[in-house]
Amino acid sequence: MKLNEYVSYDALGLAELVATKQVTPRELATTARQAIDAVNPDINAIIEVYDDRIEDLDESTLGDGPFKGVPFVIKDVHGHGVGRKIEFGSRLCQGMVVEESTYQCDLFNACGLNILGRTNAPEYSMAGATENVLYGATSTPWKKGYCAGGSSGGSAAAVAAGIVPIAHGTDIAGSIRMPGSWCGGVGLKPSRGRVSFGPGLDENGFGLAVALVQTKSLRDTATMLDCLAIPQTGDPFIIPKPDQTYAQLLERPPGKLKIGWSVAPLMGIETDPEIKHAVEDTAKILEQMGHEVCEDGPSYDGLASVRKFSDVWFFGFDRRLRGFSQRSGHKISQDTLEPVVWHIYQHACAMTGDDFLAGVAEVNRARRQLCAFYNDYDIWLGPTTPRVAEPHGKYHLGRTDVDMSNYVEEILAVPAQFTVPHNIMATPAITLPLAMHSSGLPIGIQLGAGFANEHILLSLAAALEQALPWKDRIPPLHVSNV
Repeated sequence: MKLNEYVSYDALGLAELVATKQVTPRELATTARQAIDAVNPDINAIIEVYDDRIEDLDESTLGDGPFKGVPFVIKDVHGHGVGRKIEFGSRLCQGMVVEESTYQCDLFNACGLNILGRTNAPEYSMAGATENVLYGATSTPWKKGYCAGGSSGGSAAAVAAGIVPIAHGTDIAGSIRMPGSWCGGVGLKPSRGRVSFGPGLDENGFGLAVALVQTKSLRDTATMLDCLAIPQTGDPFIIPKPDQTYAQLLERPPGKLKIGWSVAPLMGIETDPEIKHAVEDTAKILEQMGHEVCEDGPSYDGLASVRKFSDVWFFGFDRRLRGFSQRSGHKISQDTLEPVVWHIYQHACAMTGDDFLAGVAEVNRARRQLCAFYNDYDIWLGPTTPRVAEPHGKYHLGRTDVDMSNYVEEILAVPAQFTVPHNIMATPAITLPLAMHSSGLPIGIQLGAGFANEHILLSLAAALEQALPWKDRIPPLHVSNV
């Protein structure tokens, strides 16, 4: 298969070629390797390639699901199979090997994906930029030297550059949607409890974190949600699902919805004028579709709130690092942790149970306040990020001028301003690449919906995919351009 042909398909398109015997999974894997060799030196999205899943691929090991034979890459954070390296983008974990496969990895395998590599991420996924000392910075394929977003930036960049059509992502404050916005892809954050984090965890980030994928088409997103939204043994919560599959409901019009849109800053960061216009244009298109649309959004002091509840993110981080240190054989020190992470580690060491409970109380308070919006509206429309991708160096964890006193303002406020509320609410949200900036960088537009309403969100997103298609937009650092 030629590279130009390979990159013209989404994941389900490639799977159809496999199913009809027009191409073999090994041929797809070999082509994906060629794609990595062609463009990865420019974007630095892939940090490890699994050679045994390419030239030596045993096709009998592939599951018989809807993505059989499709090349896939997994983020260097959580979700790996036993025996593979997992380093969390950290020198402390360098060389560390997975001891127990996750349910996510088992489900990825069952749906037929061929996991053939690992993607870059910031250290412990604690930044909105995929930059680390261990493996370096990942660029958005739209502009070399510009941030791919975080923390799933390696996965988002790999998809946008044409290396793979689908890739693993996780999201605790926007880590699927931020890089989706800055790389020009589709990124769905599902509802809390929709995708299992077992067996090693009941929930990740005390319920703030979720997992799914980065894609370039909504049908891939919906089908993968069907594959992963399967309750697993011991899961603490089973949340409602529609009677039909998400892939089926993608084809069904959502009906008339009440949509509130806003570009008002939630963490003190003004939205770029061109991004504002893109949101306004999207609101007009939705109104033309017959939806009831008005300018309105939740009231939320994001800076004050995130400062109060950030201890929920960091509680137990010291214990976690001690466990990693024992496994890797590396000592916890300023030589194995980046400067900002070193401050977070020290903060976690000094944290008390009262600090953690105060953070939990703030999450609860903020969730109740924000979710009141869905008493009046079906959809919250707004920007995914207030700015398009920026040069490397602004939001990374190697900064020596950042500690716990200004971490939220300096590292999180810009990339996470509009994404973190949906993690607090535990509700689904999706970024769509609906517009382009005059700088040549993509603009992500975010849609949010009430708890467990992924089907409504996906159906509305599918209508926008038809009205404002992005399929033919190709970034400069793309496999087809090399």
